[in-house]
Amino acid sequence: MGIDREIYAYGEAVLNKLAGRFQQIDEIAEYNQLKVVKAMQECQISEACLLGTTGYGYNDLGRDTLEKVYAKIFDAEDALVRPQITCGTHALALALMSNLRPGDELFSPVGKPYDTLEEVIGIRPSKGSLAEYGIGYRQAELRPDGSFDYDAIRASIGPRTRMAAIQRSKGYQTRPTFSVKQIGELIAFIKDIRPDILCMVDNCYGEFVETVEPGDVGADMVVGSLIKNPGGGLAPIGGYIAGKKECVENAAYRLTSPGLGKEVGASLGILKDFYQGLFLAPTVTASALKGAVFAANLYEGLGFPVIPDGSESRHDIIQAVTLGSPEGVIAFCRGIQAAAPVDSHVSPEPWDMPGYDARVIMAAGAFVSGSSIELSADAPIKPPYAVYFQGGLTWQHAKFGILKSLQSLADRGVVDKNSLPL
Repeated sequence: MGIDREIYAYGEAVLNKLAGRFQQIDEIAEYNQLKVVKAMQECQISEACLLGTTGYGYNDLGRDTLEKVYAKIFDAEDALVRPQITCGTHALALALMSNLRPGDELFSPVGKPYDTLEEVIGIRPSKGSLAEYGIGYRQAELRPDGSFDYDAIRASIGPRTRMAAIQRSKGYQTRPTFSVKQIGELIAFIKDIRPDILCMVDNCYGEFVETVEPGDVGADMVVGSLIKNPGGGLAPIGGYIAGKKECVENAAYRLTSPGLGKEVGASLGILKDFYQGLFLAPTVTASALKGAVFAANLYEGLGFPVIPDGSESRHDIIQAVTLGSPEGVIAFCRGIQAAAPVDSHVSPEPWDMPGYDARVIMAAGAFVSGSSIELSADAPIKPPYAVYFQGGLTWQHAKFGILKSLQSLADRGVVDKNSLPL
C-alpha cells in the first residue's frame, strides 16, 4: 500500500503506547452508544419511521420522531433535523438569523469565529449578512493560553447583547478546543450577568466525544452538521438545531416560512440513513478520535507542534499539526488523499474556496462529498501553515491515512524517514 518499512515501524512504536487512551475512548463510545439506543427506544422507532415523504411533507412520522430522538440525546426541549439544512454554516446562520432581530447584538466570548461565519455576521461584507439587517457584533479575545478572559467578557456585554455564540472547536486556529465543562462554566458566567442572553454552541466536530453535550450544561441552542459526527458517515446532507422550544420554532419558521415552520419539509427517502448514521455515530466518532490521538503522538514525536498534544484530553475530533511551510501542508493533504477509497488518484491543490480569506487545500476522498467525519484534512495556505486532520469511519483507515501523510512528507523531503525515532 505504499508505506515504507521505516515509517510503518515508527507508527507501530507510537501505537504501542496508546492502549490506555484507546480503552478510554472505547468506554465513552459504549456509554454514548447506549444513550443513542435508549433515546431511540423511548421514542419507539418503528419501521414506518424509516420511510420518507415527498411534496409538502405533512405528517412525516419519521422526520418528527427523529427530531424527538435528537432532543433527548442533546438534552433539549425540541430539535430541528432536516436535509434542507445544507451544511454546518447554514445551520449556524439559520440559528443566528432566526433568533436575532434588528438592533440586537451578537457576541462571541471566544474570539474570532470560524472563517465561513465572517460573511454570515458581516465581519467581511456579504449580501444578506447580519450586519445588513442592523445586527451588531463584538467579540472578546481569548487569553494567550486559550482560556476565557472573563473580565473582557463582562465588559463586552451591553444592553443590546442578545446572543452569545460559543464555538466549541478550534476552526482554523491553533487554540484549544473547549470541553463541555468549560462551556458550561462560560454559560453560567454569562447567564449570571444577563439571564436573558441566549447561548448558542457551535457543536461541530464535538458530538459524542464526551459523555455529555452542551445542552446538558445550559446551552439554549446546540448546532451542528450531519455530515460530521452525528451522521455517522451515512447522512448524505443535513444539519440540526437542538435547544429551547422557542429558539427551535424560530429556526423552523426561518427555514421554511412564517406560518409553516416544522409542519413542512419532506424527508425524501433519506431517513434510514439519518437514523442508521446516528446509531453508528458513537463508534464512528471513536474511530476518528483514535486517529486524532495517533496523529498527535506520531507528529509530536517528530518535533512538530500539535494541538491538542499527545496526552491531552480530547473534546473534538480535529487534530492540528503545524508544519511550518506551504510545502509541508500540501504534502500532508496529498498523503491523506492518496489513502482515500474515492478519488485516491487525484492530487489536491490549494484554491480560492468560497467563504475563506486565503487559498485553502482540502483532501477528502469521501463517499459523501465534503464529509469531514470521513478521512479528511484541510488547511488555509497562510502562516503558521497548520493542517487540520479529522475523521476516519474506521480506526484502521484513519491509521492508514496518517501513515500515508507521513509517507508523503518523507517522499517530498520534508521529513527524513531514516531518522525517525523508534
